[in-house]
Amino acid sequence: MLAVLAAALGACSSFEQGTRGIADTLTLYRPEVVQGNFVSKEQVAALQPGMSRVQVRDILGTPLVTSLFHGDRWDYVFTMKRQRVEPQNYRLTVFFKGDAMERFEGDEMPTEAEFVQRISRARKAKVPALEATEDQLAKFPAASADAVPPAGAAPAPADNAVPALSYPPLEPAR
Repeated sequence: MLAVLAAALGACSSFEQGTRGIADTLTLYRPEVVQGNFVSKEQVAALQPGMSRVQVRDILGTPLVTSLFHGDRWDYVFTMKRQRVEPQNYRLTVFFKGDAMERFEGDEMPTEAEFVQRISRARKAKVPALEATEDQLAKFPAASADAVPPAGAAPAPADNAVPALSYPPLEPAR
């Protein structure tokens, strides 16, 4: 009797797993859920004690969680759930003393390349190089100091400051 009961319970368990697998296969669309700010290892490496809140926000972005009761801490939380990809969950907390960053703690963050590999369905995704080579830069002419500015451009400053870029007007002159 006990053996029959154990076999019946085991069959229920395997039946549920089998039907869940079939349901996952037949599901045409399951929305991807992405919440929070992804923070990379490169961004964390740029943090230095003593940075202002503005500098931290420039590096990490706007925190997901701030609290009136804990004004000295910002929480960065990132979660991502996609079909056929292992869920990603990361947390980073930044602590301030006044306006200056005191310290941070949290999960070991992946590099940008590691993160792309983790979320890629193909598992062979390659992160493109984000720097131009000398050959690629050589294709663009260098601006010379005595070059004539295009029509409508702002005049060059009298001192040795970098000239401001000028953009064409959005609407034609009337």
